Amino acid sequence: MPAPRLQTLHDAGQSLWLDYIDRPMLHNGELARRIRDDVLTGMTSNPAIFEKALAQGTAYDAQVAALTGERTAWQLFEELASTDVRAACDLFRDVYDRTDGVDGYVSLEVSPNVANDADGTIREARHLWRLVDRPNVMIKVPGTDAGCAALRQLIADGINVNVTLLFAVEAHGRVIEGYVSGLEARAASGAPLARVASVASFFVSRVDTEIDKRLDAQVAAGTLSVAAAASLKGKAAVANAKLAYRLFSERFSGSRWNALAARGARVQRPLWASTSTKNPTYRDVIYVEELVGPQTVNTLPPATLEAFRDHGEVRRSIDADLAAARQALDAVESAGISMRHVTDQLLNEGLSSFQKAFDTLLAGLEAKANALGHPVSVGR
Repeated sequence: MPAPRLQTLHDAGQSLWLDYIDRPMLHNGELARRIRDDVLTGMTSNPAIFEKALAQGTAYDAQVAALTGERTAWQLFEELASTDVRAACDLFRDVYDRTDGVDGYVSLEVSPNVANDADGTIREARHLWRLVDRPNVMIKVPGTDAGCAALRQLIADGINVNVTLLFAVEAHGRVIEGYVSGLEARAASGAPLARVASVASFFVSRVDTEIDKRLDAQVAAGTLSVAAAASLKGKAAVANAKLAYRLFSERFSGSRWNALAARGARVQRPLWASTSTKNPTYRDVIYVEELVGPQTVNTLPPATLEAFRDHGEVRRSIDADLAAARQALDAVESAGISMRHVTDQLLNEGLSSFQKAFDTLLAGLEAKANALGHPVSVGR
């Protein structure tokens, strides 16, 4: 039986995706149970998640040992990760069919090595799309300028795309433009639009973490009072996401969008990422409760999902108090903290973090392959 709070959240128009994947849950019934009881309609992955799942433990040893032929560590990762994503796609296929392609997606990310290479991103995304070979896979690309350029071509190709690492509302606007332009190019070629899907992954809690750190630094420097800092803490991330949702609502309306919608195009839904609470003094489900609204996705790590199942409250919050959201960001700027600098830094840190996780993943796979007597070749 579906958990009441999670069902109510789903009924409010928000899709729940699990921000986690490992091989055991795909085969021991756990994911199937979560789809049923947690009202899950999708799943996301990233190099950090796969690093823990692939390079540690023994769940993947049998497949590694059975592989033949020469492979690089990257090719080994592709083989193992695509196997898991394909299995997850199959488990979500009923959701995909039941929602007519609105939901039921599983994400697989291109390598961070192509984050600033549009052509490289396109090649890698096309390869992963063919490798998984499921209509409900989403290829995840970073929201860099190169990623936006790649997005346009991939959507024109009919490839589902999850654009990740969005922190700035302005970056969200560029991603929306890339998606709409890609649909227009696809429409001009006479190709169908109805089953092309995309989400824009807008990161939340990291914004508060960085701004709170800067506020504390100002208090320590004596340029801001403790009371003034306290009044600003924990507000910017939700406010930033609310303004991103307002932009989404504005851009997916009007004559330009309506012409595409008439041909079956679907909106690029905002996906709230990084929704676990990092500050223990904040409510542990704040980044779920404050971002509830129609045509949105929240990708939750298991602990946040369990917390919401236990005590989460549902109300339409995403477009409430927009004036207060704008005021909250203005107050942060007035305190001497540039949102532009914060979001630029978070994007750079996000790219660096993914690169580090990816490098650690490949090193772990190389060590595992060597230990199992199937050494990988040098190179990517």
